[in-house]
Amino acid sequence: MKKLFFFAIALLWTGFSSFSKTLSLQGEFINPSHRYIQYIGRISHKTPDAIRFNYPGVQIRASFRGTSLKMYTKPMSGFFMVKIDNAAPFKISFNSPSDSIVTLATALNDTVHTATIMNVIEAFHRQPEFKGFLLDKGKNLVSPPNLPQRKIEFIGNSITCGYGIESVEASDPFTEETENHYYTYAAITARNLHAQHFVIARSGIGIYRNYNGPREGSPDCMPAMYNQTLFNDSSEIWDFSRYIPDVVCINLGTNDTSTPGYDTDRLYNAYLAFHKTVRNNYPKAKIVWLTGCMLHGESLSLVKNTLDRLSDTLHKAGDLEVYRFDMTPQTGELGYGASWHPSLLQQQRMADELTPFLRKLMSWTD
Repeated sequence: MKKLFFFAIALLWTGFSSFSKTLSLQGEFINPSHRYIQYIGRISHKTPDAIRFNYPGVQIRASFRGTSLKMYTKPMSGFFMVKIDNAAPFKISFNSPSDSIVTLATALNDTVHTATIMNVIEAFHRQPEFKGFLLDKGKNLVSPPNLPQRKIEFIGNSITCGYGIESVEASDPFTEETENHYYTYAAITARNLHAQHFVIARSGIGIYRNYNGPREGSPDCMPAMYNQTLFNDSSEIWDFSRYIPDVVCINLGTNDTSTPGYDTDRLYNAYLAFHKTVRNNYPKAKIVWLTGCMLHGESLSLVKNTLDRLSDTLHKAGDLEVYRFDMTPQTGELGYGASWHPSLLQQQRMADELTPFLRKLMSWTD
């Protein structure tokens, strides 16, 4: 029988509802393009009445006055973590064809509250759309607190997505129900450092060769997808001026080397070319190349050595804001998530390792 982490403290919070239920469109409707709604992550505004996104980690934040809050989306938009004020976060879902409105909060004090909602799955097949909020009749949004000034971008694979993090059985297959970006090293590190974080990540993706891909490379690897607002949708190119990170953390290479048949020269050349792309987009950012916790043995040595060579080459060429960081390989002592992916505890360990490194690197002392 599948075992899952149940975050009981969040579910027991009596002021909020984490169940999915279709409700009528009643109350004060707030359009998703309202000036007081804040978005973090790659968001498409092409349709102002239906904000689109599909990367994990996308956040929607708003402050409102009143006793209740409902979220309105396209049905089947997936899974989200919700935090109201300083209460414990909880999970909601839009997971049936009839789900379009879910209650996030009820019976609150009639005062100002702040809600933060995070998309926690890879929603590439669902193509979610956020269509607005519903408040108490006569209530409205108010100006929200400023977003953190510190900015991080995480580029990665399933580890960064949060694949299988809510499962405690390594033999479990992937399901969206057990994926949760909120508890990844990336999200935890950003919270530890009081920073915004953007996520460009997909399970199975590589720097040149996706998981078990051909030796010559995969056409939909990260460099091919990186400039798209929505993954695997070439109709809208991302405007990199919309978010300028202070530091970029790149965790790629695990999938390239996870099965035999990779080409080490192509791997290095792909790292070098992608670094130049990121540097061109963010001339002043620090760029940190990571090795993930799922690498072991020959693959770990190869990726480490290749990234060390990359760093040395770039330093000699004059790019001195290139850095290296290696996660401790997982051993199983902290358990496994689905398909041998990092457990929640392993993700916490990675955050515990990366947080002090970035704090020192960025001189983020508070």
